[in-house]
Amino acid sequence: MRRYEEDVEVRRGEVPGWPGEDGPAQLLWRGRLWRVRAVLARWIETTAWWGSGEADALRGTDEPMPSAAAQTPEGSVLERLLVERECWRVEVGRGAVTGGGVVELSFDTADGRWQLVGCAD
Repeated sequence: MRRYEEDVEVRRGEVPGWPGEDGPAQLLWRGRLWRVRAVLARWIETTAWWGSGEADALRGTDEPMPSAAAQTPEGSVLERLLVERECWRVEVGRGAVTGGGVVELSFDTADGRWQLVGCAD
């Protein structure tokens, strides 16, 4: 699977084989519209909090900073460190007769941004 980190536009909706929950139904990537044919997997990831300066400060290995519970416009330090993103591996296609592929999408719950993070065709 090739790895990417490209912003994409995603329309959520009912996804075949994934009853009762909305997921990515269509995506616009590099000017082309792709329809989700099936969800192959879904999981939740946290950001790489252990490599951030805020985590170093909490461990006492970096510059002092406000306490973990201190509030900023972006939320508390712990909230920022533990940001989650939804990850979806989906089969996509452009039409009934054209080939498709498998892509991995991520949805950052903190900023509402979708990214295409992997593609196998």
